[in-house]
Amino acid sequence: MTGDEVGELDRTLDWLIGPAVDRLARCLAEVADLGAAEAGAVLAATRDVLLDVVRRKVIRVLVLELNAARVTGRLRAPDPAGRWSEFLDTAARPAFWHDLTRHYPNLVTRLRATVDNRVDAIHAMVRRFAADRHRLDALLGARAGELLKVEFGAGDSHHGGHTVTLVHCTGGTVVYKPRPMRVDERLAELLAVLTDGDEHPIRVPGALVLDGYGWAEHVAHRYCASDAELDLFYRNLGHWLAVMRLVAGTDLHAENIIACGPVPVVVDCESVFTPRPPHPPTGAGEATDLVAEQLNGTVLRTGLLPGRGAGLGWRGVDGSAMGGLPGEQPDIGLPDLVGAGTDSARVAIVPSQPPPTRNLPSPQPHLARHWPRVVAGFDEMAGRITALDGQGRLEPLLATFADCVVRVIVRDTESYTELARMLWHPAGLHDQDAAERKARALLARHSINTRGPGDPDVHAAEVAELLVGDIPVFTTTPAEGWLHTPGGLVCGPRVDQVALALHNWRTADFALERRVTHAALVSAYLNQGAEPDLGRMSAGVAVSDVDVRRRRSAARLLGELSAEAVRGSDGTATWFAPILDRSGWQTTPLTPDLYGGTLGVAVLLAAYRREVSAGRADAVEGVPELLDGTVRTARLTQKWWAAQAEHTRRRPDPAGGYIGLGSQLWCWLTLDRLGLDCVEDALFLARQVPAALDASEGPDLVVGTAGAIVPLLALAERTGDARWTALALRAGDKLAGDAVRDGGVVRWPAPNFPGGIGGFAHGATGIGWALARLGAATGERRFDGLVEGAAAFEETWYSAERQAWMDPREPDTVAAAWCHGAIGVGLAAADVPALGERDVLRRAASSAWRDGLGWTHTLCHGDTGVWELLTTALAAGVAPEGLDRATLDATVLGSLEANGVTTGLAREVYSPSIMSGSGGVAYQLLRMHPECDLPSVLLPGGAG
Repeated sequence: MTGDEVGELDRTLDWLIGPAVDRLARCLAEVADLGAAEAGAVLAATRDVLLDVVRRKVIRVLVLELNAARVTGRLRAPDPAGRWSEFLDTAARPAFWHDLTRHYPNLVTRLRATVDNRVDAIHAMVRRFAADRHRLDALLGARAGELLKVEFGAGDSHHGGHTVTLVHCTGGTVVYKPRPMRVDERLAELLAVLTDGDEHPIRVPGALVLDGYGWAEHVAHRYCASDAELDLFYRNLGHWLAVMRLVAGTDLHAENIIACGPVPVVVDCESVFTPRPPHPPTGAGEATDLVAEQLNGTVLRTGLLPGRGAGLGWRGVDGSAMGGLPGEQPDIGLPDLVGAGTDSARVAIVPSQPPPTRNLPSPQPHLARHWPRVVAGFDEMAGRITALDGQGRLEPLLATFADCVVRVIVRDTESYTELARMLWHPAGLHDQDAAERKARALLARHSINTRGPGDPDVHAAEVAELLVGDIPVFTTTPAEGWLHTPGGLVCGPRVDQVALALHNWRTADFALERRVTHAALVSAYLNQGAEPDLGRMSAGVAVSDVDVRRRRSAARLLGELSAEAVRGSDGTATWFAPILDRSGWQTTPLTPDLYGGTLGVAVLLAAYRREVSAGRADAVEGVPELLDGTVRTARLTQKWWAAQAEHTRRRPDPAGGYIGLGSQLWCWLTLDRLGLDCVEDALFLARQVPAALDASEGPDLVVGTAGAIVPLLALAERTGDARWTALALRAGDKLAGDAVRDGGVVRWPAPNFPGGIGGFAHGATGIGWALARLGAATGERRFDGLVEGAAAFEETWYSAERQAWMDPREPDTVAAAWCHGAIGVGLAAADVPALGERDVLRRAASSAWRDGLGWTHTLCHGDTGVWELLTTALAAGVAPEGLDRATLDATVLGSLEANGVTTGLAREVYSPSIMSGSGGVAYQLLRMHPECDLPSVLLPGGAG
């Protein structure tokens, strides 16, 4: 909505807001030492915040009543704008709102309670300011002087409308915090010891601690002025990681850290020494549970390290203090009034970028250049803490936190926001009892899933706070460790959290902490979508003993894969690594997908077992058992996911061919081909594809609609069941409907690229390839024009000057990978003549040989992907001049031997991924044998 539209709508709320502001004015007139101008500033801000709070709660009701008035003919104005104004005139009368109580019995009562709570909370804040004004000099470095402006709602409201508030005075700005702040004081004392001697130490804002509330220094955001400051900033983030690992800190999201030059300042540190319930069973087997619990106890828990939201409207958003990098955040859907000013106005979910935060040290941070400083900073501070403990000084410092009131994050704010939205929806207002029952049931389910408080009385108290616009708060003191819940209840076991934190520090696996930190930082970097500044690898080319060396390298990688596996007593096995899932890159136990998941690893293990039995690979102990465990994990995971989708609001799995149901279908069918009985597993997934297509999040091959086509065709061929072909045609028709045609050029809009992009993984070539395979399998010619148009669009990304395809994410950069650029484009052209055949393959091979080698070894964007394209070009007679198969094989092997397997970004981070890890390297080493007939992973179901 525009400002004018908001103003028009707000006049419908004057009947409620006006009297509330008048009441506050009378209260403020009685506050000693508060001037008239100061009271006026508070009243103006109060009116604004009340209007915003109430507007968000009643907008759906107003729109529903507007449409009812229009449909029933109660609006008589001759045009839509006139009827809008006529409705607003009616809605501005108190009688309109009281009449609504026939349909929404508790609406007015709840609105009054929400507004009254806010007014009372603001009155309390102003009284405290007036009384404490003379004490604020130390925080400001000057006399506070006159209150000029206040900003309410810098955070959620709690405990009866209280919010963090910025108070601007002539002497500067202070932050009002309506919570106990002794913990801030104690953390500052601990930091003073740990950072003694640092030139730019990490810190928390200065604080004035009073009874149940306090005032904090306002920290201004400042970008770093130099690379040296950036290095210090990231070293300091490593310091924070170690400190928060020590004090069991959580909730350090982007809004709770402010970058102040080289110093990241934690501005809200209320969640330390908080109880950590064990990770709930995942349903994917004991191995996955072990990994999840292991990760749950590491620095990942702090919220500092990058990670992606997985639920509600924030899926894929990185809200971490260290992440949230520009250009890598997906749009989030927020409700907004669309069509305001007419009688057809409606509330719609409008895509928008997450609001900017002040946690970043530069406008465009390049985390990969600095992440080693994070790890070094962690090691440095961990060493100081351990030394302090050895001197007997650490335990007394931690003991000072024992009686501090701290906040426990039992449920994330997004979950509460969704529940509140339901409770304030017209349906929830119409039948509040039913809405409350549903909300309590959802909280009970959430408690089961998270091992949170399960007492029905606690859930009822949480719902009661949501009904009047507050976010519930759980607290404890570290000495108690049990939860003080909304409604005054106490639950949970009594555990001394200070003693537990000290024990956890002394028994910590710091090698695991570093590995997790590496992995999480790499995840953030991968989301930026560009290559690191590692430099190109070089190695000699020795063509002797190639097969012996190939076997040795493959066996070494399988041995490493086995050693890195986590095994459960139930026969399951899995790994953790930076993986790409539907939300983006993040560090988790493996999903069941092909790209970076357990089924991709299972295909590798089955392939290795087959090649050993054929005499083309050397035996590695434990591979058959590891294959069984990995397949068991994948089976359990997909059944668990399906049950979640059926019984919760979880979206269907994506349809994609590398992440999603299509990828899993292809893997099960490939495992079946390699000797396992897996057709029923494929059919189980195939029955979920229709819902996945309906909810498809894009057209691409990796995650979207196009990725389902070739696996469905393969299933139809394997089973003889034509319904899977029909479903593939349905996917093709959906792609045809989504296509944008411009003359002979066809493109598909993609997330963050509304004009469409090229490439195999996410762009036109991959979609065109899938449609071509569909047409060939069915004899349908209606997709021919789309395939040709996709090829024409791909040519728009080719630079004749650079003799290469350009990267859509960085238009001045050459793309010579499978995901974007030469490898994927060339392989598709070799398989589907309509995509360019020999000429495109020749150009792609030339670009890949020149631009693609030496960066990493992965299938997705490294040497083993280049190897596949160049072997295809050699077979077609269009390889770069002078290149032969022996030289190509020796080049790849020589680089592996000289550099070790390099999977990109952080060479210290292990990943078994087929597409972006060492798993795909091992798979290609198997395929390097001239008699091997293992299917291509880069072109599943294709001629490769």
